[in-house]
Amino acid sequence: MTLSREQLVSIAKSYWSSNDDPHSRQELSPEAERLHARWEQELQKINQWWAFLEGLEKELPGFSIGDATATPDACFRCVAYPAGAPLPALRWVVVGCVSILAPVYAVYGVRFEHGETTRVLREVEFDSHRPEIRAPAEVIARSIEAAFGFSALPREVAETPVPLFVQWKQPPETTLFHALFTNEPGSLP
Repeated sequence: MTLSREQLVSIAKSYWSSNDDPHSRQELSPEAERLHARWEQELQKINQWWAFLEGLEKELPGFSIGDATATPDACFRCVAYPAGAPLPALRWVVVGCVSILAPVYAVYGVRFEHGETTRVLREVEFDSHRPEIRAPAEVIARSIEAAFGFSALPREVAETPVPLFVQWKQPPETTLFHALFTNEPGSLP
């Protein structure tokens, strides 16, 4: 079942505050309490996520698969790193996100530059047309669909502005992507 943009925005509004900055409050907002409760439910099914990651390792030889899930976000998140290669000056990784709020997922690439001791985010790319990320992005997408039965969130829907405070992202910069997945798509281990 594919949800409409309006349905997805309505779902997001159940879990993120639209009134004011929730970080300025002493107590949890009702939306934050619902998100915490949702995570409690989802973490009871963590074995499905671990099995997915194990399967993904088999589907992507030549890649190391990492778990980038953080409970302040609204998704389980995995990262496919090219394995065994020395760090080049530019490096792409592929990220897969499975929303805990709606039956949708997203796959995107992140490009980093590496200095002597640091890694600097340079670009988050939501279209998987770049040759370095196309094949692993397709494998991750197929694997998510097979394991969870979720649909890809179209980019034009993901970019829908929402009047919500999602972690440190606030209106008018907040999008449906931030609310259903993460406010920091480039923040990775």
